[in-house]
Amino acid sequence: MALITKKPRGTEDVLPRDSYRWQFVEDIFRDEARTYGYKEMRTPVFEHTNLFERGVGDTTDVVQKEMYTFLTKGGDSITLRPEGTAGAARAFLEHGLHNDPLPVKVYYLTSCYRYEKPQAGRLREFHQFGMECYGTKHPAADAEMITAAATVIERLGLKNIRLEINSIGCPACRAEYHKALTEYFSQYKDELCEDCKGRLDRNPMRLLDCKVPRDHEIAQGAPSVLEYLCDECREHFDSVKEHLDAAGIEYIVNPTIVRGLDYYTKTVFEFISGDIGAQATICAGGRYDGLIEDLGGNPMPALGFAAGIERLLMTMDAQGVEIPSPSPCDIYVASMGDNAHKKAGELCLALRKAGMYAEFDVVGRGLKAQMKYANKLGARFSIVLGDDELAGGIGKLKAMDSGEQTDIPLDTESFVREFIAEKLKADFAE
Repeated sequence: MALITKKPRGTEDVLPRDSYRWQFVEDIFRDEARTYGYKEMRTPVFEHTNLFERGVGDTTDVVQKEMYTFLTKGGDSITLRPEGTAGAARAFLEHGLHNDPLPVKVYYLTSCYRYEKPQAGRLREFHQFGMECYGTKHPAADAEMITAAATVIERLGLKNIRLEINSIGCPACRAEYHKALTEYFSQYKDELCEDCKGRLDRNPMRLLDCKVPRDHEIAQGAPSVLEYLCDECREHFDSVKEHLDAAGIEYIVNPTIVRGLDYYTKTVFEFISGDIGAQATICAGGRYDGLIEDLGGNPMPALGFAAGIERLLMTMDAQGVEIPSPSPCDIYVASMGDNAHKKAGELCLALRKAGMYAEFDVVGRGLKAQMKYANKLGARFSIVLGDDELAGGIGKLKAMDSGEQTDIPLDTESFVREFIAEKLKADFAE
C-alpha cells in the first residue's frame, strides 16, 4: 500500500525547526492580552452550522461558499469553525458569562477552516489570535481594542502597517443606507456578478466587499456610509477617533471598509501591510453589538479583533524582522560505559528539574559520535563521564566555544549548583 505523504491542499506543517517562530508570536499575543486583563477561552473546532448562519450571516461569502459543513451519523449539520467570534459568543451565552463582572474579556489562539483557493496568505486551515470584549458600548473600549492590536503589531517589530477605520452604523441608520445602496447598484444590475445580484435585495452592503473586478469598480462610486450615520453612531465614531488621537494611534478613515461578516456594527477597522501582496489585511475587527441577541441572548454590546498568524509571519519575513532563535542546549553529558551512562541520565534529570536544557545519549552512540551530536545541538557546555571520573568524583566541565575546562563535583546536588553558577557566569560575560 502506498504511503500517504502529502498534506491536504491549503494546509501547512509547522516543523520543529520553525515552531519557535510561531511560539514567539503567540507569546507576545498572550502577554499583551494579560496586560489588558484578557483570559484565554478555548472552544470546539466544530459547531452547529446554524451558529455561523445566524452569527456570521447567510449572505456572506464565508457562509455561502467557504464553510466545511457535513452531517454527523446522527444527522446533525456540523461546520468546522471559519472564524473565532461566533464560537466565543456561543460559549459566552451557554455558560452564563453575562453574570460575571462586566466587561468580560477573553482571548483565543485557534485554527480556522475555509474552503478557498489556496494562495499566498490564504489557506484552507489558518490560525488566528483574537480578543473579545463583552458588556461595554463605550467608545473608549473600541479605541482600547484597536490600541491593543496596534501594540501587538509594534511589539512584533512590524513597520509600515496602515490602520484604516470606519463606522458602518447601527441597524437603524443602516436601513437608510441600504436603500441608497440598493438604488445605486440597481443601475448596474445587469453588470453585477450572479452572487451580487442575489445580495442586492437581501444585503446590499455585501456588494461593497465583492472581489470581482467589475463589481469592485462599480462599488467605488457607491454612497458613503458615513453620510447616513445617525447622531448616536456619528458621536460614537467621533469619540473613538478622539480616544485614538489621545493614545497617539495614527489612522486613516476609509468609508469603504465594511468587513466580510454580517455581525459588525458601528466601528470596524483593519491593519494593512503593503509587503505581502493581495492578502494584505493582517488584523481586523470591530464592534458587534447585536451578535449576542442574534444568537438568542439578551442585548449585550461586544467588540473584538482577530489577527492572522500566518500573515503576520509572512509580513515579518518580508520586512526582515529577526525572531530570536530558541535557546541552545545548555549541556551535553557524554558517557563511556554502563555506569557512566546511568550517571549521565541521573545528572540530566536533576538539571532538567532545575530548568536546564540537558541532553545525554539515548541512541547508543560512541563517544566521538556523542560529541559530534553535542556540536550539532549547539551545546554550550559538555562533560565526559567514564570510570575514572566516577571513581574520583570529579569531572571536567568544558565550555564548547572556548574549550576552557573547569573541575566540577559529580555528586548530583553539587553538580547542579556549580553548573548553574558556571552558566550564569557565561551568560553575564556575553
